[in-house]
Amino acid sequence: MRFEYSVIPAPTKTEKAREAKTPTDRYALSLTAELNRMSAEGWEYVRADVLPSEERSGLTGRTTVYHNVLVFRRPHSVDPELRRLPQPEAAPAAPDAMTDRP
Repeated sequence: MRFEYSVIPAPTKTEKAREAKTPTDRYALSLTAELNRMSAEGWEYVRADVLPSEERSGLTGRTTVYHNVLVFRRPHSVDPELRRLPQPEAAPAAPDAMTDRP
C-alpha cells in the first residue's frame, strides 16, 4: 500500500480552557485538537520529530535551529481507472544527427 505524508509544525501556543488548569494540561489540549483536526481530514498520526534546519543568522552567519513537527499519513488515493491504463513506454532515443544525413 502506498501512502502520502503531511508534516506540520507542532503547536507552540496553548489555548485557555476551563478544564485545563496547568500549562501541561493546556498544551495537551492544543495537541489533541490538532490531532483531531488532521484525523477528521483522513490523516493518521505517525510520530513527532525534532528536526534541524540551518538558517541565516545576521548578515553572514548561519545557525542550526530545531523544529518540532508532527508527521501524518493516509493511503495514497489513486483513481482505480488510472490503475488499469497501460503505462507509457520509454520514448525512443533521438537519432544521432550525423547518421541521418543521406
